[in-house]
Amino acid sequence: MLQFPPWKVILVLLVLVWGVVMSLPNVVNMSGTPSWVPHKAVNLGLDLRGGVYLEMEIPEEEVIGARLSVFARDVRTALARTDTHAQVPHLAEVHGRTMTVKLTRPDAAGNFPIEDAIKRIDRINGPLEGGLAGGKTFNVVRGGLDSIIITVPENSVSLMMADALNKTRTIITRRIDPDGVAEISLTPSGSNRLILEAPGEPDPQRLKDLLSRDGRMTFNLVDDSASSIAAAEAGVPKPGYRLLTGPETGPLLIRDIPELVGSDIATASQGFGDGNMPEINFRLSGNGARKFFETTRANVNKRFAIVLDDVIMSAPNINEPIPGGNVRITGRFTIEEAQDLAAIIAAGEMPAKVQFLDQRVVSSTLGEDSIQSGYTAAVVGLGLVAIFMILAYGLQGIFAVCSLVMNIVLIFACLSGLGATLTLPGIAGIILTIGMAVDANVLVFERIREEQRSGRSVWTAVQAGYERALITILDSNLTTLFAAAILYFLGSGPVKGFAVTLAFGIITSVFTAFIFTRMLTVFYMKAFKPKSLAM
Repeated sequence: MLQFPPWKVILVLLVLVWGVVMSLPNVVNMSGTPSWVPHKAVNLGLDLRGGVYLEMEIPEEEVIGARLSVFARDVRTALARTDTHAQVPHLAEVHGRTMTVKLTRPDAAGNFPIEDAIKRIDRINGPLEGGLAGGKTFNVVRGGLDSIIITVPENSVSLMMADALNKTRTIITRRIDPDGVAEISLTPSGSNRLILEAPGEPDPQRLKDLLSRDGRMTFNLVDDSASSIAAAEAGVPKPGYRLLTGPETGPLLIRDIPELVGSDIATASQGFGDGNMPEINFRLSGNGARKFFETTRANVNKRFAIVLDDVIMSAPNINEPIPGGNVRITGRFTIEEAQDLAAIIAAGEMPAKVQFLDQRVVSSTLGEDSIQSGYTAAVVGLGLVAIFMILAYGLQGIFAVCSLVMNIVLIFACLSGLGATLTLPGIAGIILTIGMAVDANVLVFERIREEQRSGRSVWTAVQAGYERALITILDSNLTTLFAAAILYFLGSGPVKGFAVTLAFGIITSVFTAFIFTRMLTVFYMKAFKPKSLAM
């Protein structure tokens, strides 16, 4: 227990040096130092730095309706290859979790091939990701003499919502923070809600505009003849076409079935074109580039529209076949608009349009006041604990204070190293850790006192003190660590911030109190060979 061979001393010192190096950016400017030295301080949360808080909800019925709409197209394809010639309703005709497939062509005996149609639908009705192997996504049953009823069971709803929540989180992150440097926090709340915290963001409306777009991009051929457009404006559109408009194009008829969709886009970014004007550049995937080349080759001297969320962003003329898959959208964009549109295109289409339930803007001044208050509380708490320990335990108390300081250093090192975000409740967790960190030292020191009073020598007293206090220290700290873990996994937002700093504090306090303080004590005893410890 009191043996510290060279390898153990080196290991302890390496941990302490790592802690000092990792936490240095929090107190001094590290610019100009080598690249392997950390340059970034701990991320500050919304309540400390200021910014935007948004609570969003993903409508369950919209997610289910979108899934049914996609399945309707698959059903139409599956049944169109048979003699059933089923009519499958559009999304607007899907009611809640139910879709009706109506068969229109009976056999020679006047019967509709319902059973055969159900078998064909079941072949494309596989399990959802995360569902049971061999399970079915939809319930498919006979609805009458000529109809089939398709419904969504409860277990599929849960899987659909979990998948939609994960996809929405990914898309939101890509839209708001495409470079991964904005330090946003996106936390699930329940089965269909997300809480977004964007520290340093001053404009909530910009975020809402970014997130309100579906992000559905298509490439559609255009009929720009004046007669067709006039007929569509009069309420008689050309079959298979619909009338759309855009900020630069005016009304145009575009074909309903797109030539390419958003999934054919590999990357998108903001760039500059003629006259240094902002534009949006994107590159198509291999399959998308091939389809785009074939489309442009077959439609030379025609126009095609690049459509984003039913708005025509651009409608250039096809002068020649376009190989390579590199496309650009030009227009009267500001740099910020081009960046936002590029982020939307690159992120992909939302599984459902989010609804905003709550919005708050936190002032940076309030954050500065919180930081100052937390700093003052930490310094006062550390000072009071230090005075008590030194008065109560003398030199051993000084060792305990040294370990307490290193404990705080290691907490900030862990936060910096893992990229965790420090919030106001997190500061409260650090302050609580300061009070708890000396518990282990107090248990050990009181044990050593008792052993010395019973007549043991200083070495055996210290040995017995650390050995007999170990179980109590581990028991109390593991209990608190379990509580922190429960808070982290069941809590959200500020509760998680508190749990993270508390957990780090527990781990580092055991290391500094039971290992670092013991090492200092052993070094002192070997150097000065005291007859007893003044405590």
